[in-house]
Amino acid sequence: MLPLMLAGVLALGIILGIRLQESNLQRQYQIVQKWNKLNTILNYVDKEYVDNIPRREIEEQSIELILKSLDPHSIYIPVSEMQSTNEPLEGNFDGIGVLFNALSDTVVVINTIAGGPSERVGVLSGDRIITINDSIVAGRKLPQDSLIKLLRGKSGTKVAVGIKRAGEKNLIPIAITRGKIPLKSVDVAYMSTPRTGYIKISKFSRNTHEEFEKAVQKLLKEDMQGLVLDLRGNSGGYLDQAIEVANELLNTGTLIVYTEGKASKRKDYVANRHGLLINTPVAILIDESSASASEVLAGAVQDNDRGMIVGRRSFGKGLVQEPIFFNDGSGIRLTVARYYTPSGRCIQRPYAPNKSGDYYREIQLRFEHGELGAADSIKQNDSLRYLTPGGKVVYGGGGITPDVFVPIDTSDINEYYLKIFRKNLIYKYALRFADANRKKLNAIKTFAELDKYLKRERLTSKFIRYAASNGVSGTEEEVRVCRRLISSQIKAQIGRNTSLDDDGFYPFLESIDNALQVAIQTVEKQQEQQ
Repeated sequence: MLPLMLAGVLALGIILGIRLQESNLQRQYQIVQKWNKLNTILNYVDKEYVDNIPRREIEEQSIELILKSLDPHSIYIPVSEMQSTNEPLEGNFDGIGVLFNALSDTVVVINTIAGGPSERVGVLSGDRIITINDSIVAGRKLPQDSLIKLLRGKSGTKVAVGIKRAGEKNLIPIAITRGKIPLKSVDVAYMSTPRTGYIKISKFSRNTHEEFEKAVQKLLKEDMQGLVLDLRGNSGGYLDQAIEVANELLNTGTLIVYTEGKASKRKDYVANRHGLLINTPVAILIDESSASASEVLAGAVQDNDRGMIVGRRSFGKGLVQEPIFFNDGSGIRLTVARYYTPSGRCIQRPYAPNKSGDYYREIQLRFEHGELGAADSIKQNDSLRYLTPGGKVVYGGGGITPDVFVPIDTSDINEYYLKIFRKNLIYKYALRFADANRKKLNAIKTFAELDKYLKRERLTSKFIRYAASNGVSGTEEEVRVCRRLISSQIKAQIGRNTSLDDDGFYPFLESIDNALQVAIQTVEKQQEQQ
């Protein structure tokens, strides 16, 4: 399951180079002599084959097979998938601007996006969407993606919804004019300790640097003296945005990354301004899902001896894709270069043509070989050994190896917890609690207020009874082992189902995040040495 999930995520994390090689996008690609055989065969089959064939479909299958034979990251994107592929990185989408969950087969509005279409027409947290364009959606067990399709649409178009609101007997009809809804890539920024800030970047989208800059300025006003930058699970995105973030950390003239390919001459990207965090101690968190642009940023920091990399070995993607768009709305992303960290290493891990399944399965193999639990299980290639200016040994050919390894923590996980996890009971309970206490939660404006409120609720004891009513019971010892884990996750899920969103989610997980705790210690040790 893990490799399949990573394959899907990494499809979004391809280093696009859209804004790095704009001149290349203007090229007019023509069929040259050596491709005539392929075109001749397609024409011959189209004209002479015994039955009528879908020429377009065969052409698309041929393109897909050709690209698949090259490398795991060169891909064909049909028209039907172009919007969903690009949307997460564009920084916005067209919709009505609500966060919702399908509770008991009914769409419940968790909160509205500030300034968005729904907030402007009076949609409130806790509202139930019963009808969409006169069609009843409550009680029909519609998949969440189907509901999303019904609510989304082009900016300027209207959707009519019927709202059931607490205290109102009748449905409230509301017409919402869809608009551009921002998609954030900086999930959260807060002070983890009085001295150390924490920022999580989930992807490198078109607006990431702008979001990051605002987050840094906010934390500097709160007297941040060190930063933990979390890139775990970040599969990449726009390379220029990773370079802009690196610009905030590195001195002017410092090499960040360079790219080079058969038809692409070496191009260096260097820090070109005095950044906000030039003298701020920093630790970057990575794991096996950190890929592409994330590895560029981590590699730039590591190779320039600028900060410490904490966590587990990153994915290992060092190939640069260039997009080419066709008149019908489809496109391809073709690998045109490799990127190299400042020490000269390419961290692309090995791959075999036509074996993308094996390529993504490598992450599962790391787990099976014990690498996620022990640093000495990481296999390094001595022929790809490099040195940083400070004399630190780094390796190419298989991702970024952290300076400080932190294994996966499974100490709180037992069979009782796994049963809870498989039934998704923590999420379901948190959603029920948030919905039942919506009025009180809506009045909460800060994490400190939320934390104080939830501490009075004896949530874990109530949850244990809830789990038992849903067929999951455990002994006192089983509950004791995973109680801290359950408690933190319940609070985090409730926090995310308030207007605080991720600001009410990540801080609750901090106490059970061993890698984050190590990163904080690492940064504060750097502060003491300054």
